[in-house]
Amino acid sequence: MALVVQKYGGTSVGSVERIQAVADRVQRVRAAGDEVVVVVSAMSGETNRLLALGRQLAERPSRREMDTLVATGEQVSASLLSIALEARGLGAVSLSGHQTRIFTDGVFTKARIQRIDVEPMRLAIGQGRTPVIAGFQGLDASGNITTLGRGGTDTTAVAVAAALGADLCEIYTDVDGVYTTDPNVCPDARKVPRVTFEEMLELASLGAKVLQIRSVEVAMKYGIPIHVRSSFSEAPGTIVGGPDDDLESVVVRGVACDRNEVKMTIRDLPDEPGVVARLFETLAEQNISVDMIIQTSSRGGKTDLTFTVTQTDIESAREVAEAAARDIKAGEMEVNDGVAKVSIVGAGMRSHVGVAAKMFRMLAAEKINIDAITTSEIRVSCLIAKDQADHAVRTLHDGFGLASGDTAG
Repeated sequence: MALVVQKYGGTSVGSVERIQAVADRVQRVRAAGDEVVVVVSAMSGETNRLLALGRQLAERPSRREMDTLVATGEQVSASLLSIALEARGLGAVSLSGHQTRIFTDGVFTKARIQRIDVEPMRLAIGQGRTPVIAGFQGLDASGNITTLGRGGTDTTAVAVAAALGADLCEIYTDVDGVYTTDPNVCPDARKVPRVTFEEMLELASLGAKVLQIRSVEVAMKYGIPIHVRSSFSEAPGTIVGGPDDDLESVVVRGVACDRNEVKMTIRDLPDEPGVVARLFETLAEQNISVDMIIQTSSRGGKTDLTFTVTQTDIESAREVAEAAARDIKAGEMEVNDGVAKVSIVGAGMRSHVGVAAKMFRMLAAEKINIDAITTSEIRVSCLIAKDQADHAVRTLHDGFGLASGDTAG
C-alpha cells in the first residue's frame, strides 16, 4: 500500500465536470488499495476574481484581509471535491489550511511554511476518509489566515507529502509534463521524461510555470519525487528528481524565459563600503526579492548599480530604492519594465566548456543585445529587450538542438 499526495490545479477543478473527473481519479487510486491525500487549488479564474473585488474597494487593501478573502477559493474547491467523493460512497473530508494545521510565518500574501501537524490528516486516513486539503494557505502564530503566494498550492502539496512521508507527489495541471521550452513559443518543443531537482529548481525560478519554485525546494530537501502530469489525459508526464541516466550527455535541458522582470538602475552611488549593503538590506526588510545585480566599475568615486525585481514588486521596490538613494546621496533612478530574462539550463553544463560562449554567439548573430548576464553551475541567464524574447527563445532552442533531442551543445 502506497501513500500518494495528488495536487490538482485550477483548470483541473475548473467546473463541476472537471471535479467529477478528479473524483474518478481519486476513486481509482483508492480502488487499487493505495491511500491518497488530495490538495486543490481554487477553480480557474477564482483567485483573480477575488483579488479584483478587493481592489475595487481599496487601491492598496490590507494584505491580511486579502489573504482571508482569497483563501476562500481553495476552500470551495476542497468542499466540492469532498461532496463528489462522498457521492461515490468514498469517505472524504475537506480541510482548510487552519484545520490541516499548516503553520506559517506572518508574512501575508507570501508566507512560508514552518511546520505541519499531520494528526488531522492521519486521523482522517485512519477513519477511511480521503483528506481534501485547501492548498495555498495556512495560519500564523496569531491564528491569522495566510497565503503562500502564486503557485502556493504546489508548495502545500509537496510539504504535505514530506510531512506524511509519502511515496510520491503527483502534480496534476493543464500540461502533460515539463517541456524543453514553452510550446506556445516553440511548437517543436519536446516533453522531457525526467529532470533533476536542480534543473527544475532553475527552470522554475526562471519563468517556467509548471512548478512553483518553493515546491521544488521542499521536494529537493526531503527527497520527494514529483510526477508532473495532465489531469486531461492518462499519459505519463515528467518525473522530477531521482537518478538521471543521461546526465552527462545532455548539456542543455531546456530554455526558459521570464517576462516578469523589471530593471532598476541607480546612478552615481558613492563608491564606499556598506552603501550597497544598506540598499539591499532595506529591500529585504520589505520582503522584496532581488534577482540580477550588476555594479559598474568606479569612476571619480561614483558607481552605477543595476538590479532586477518582479513586476509585482515594482511599486514597493521603487519607493524603497528611491528613499534609500536619497539617504545615501545617490543620483537618479531609472526603471525599465521592457526587459525579459532568457536562460538555458542543464546539469550537464558542469562538465562541458564553451556553452555560455555558444549562447552569446547565437544571440549576437540575431542582433539580440544583452543588458546583463548571470550564471550558476547549470544555468546561464541574459537580460534582453522584452520584444525580442520569443525570437531569442526560438534561436536558443534550435541552436542547442532541443527540438531534435541532440542537446550535446
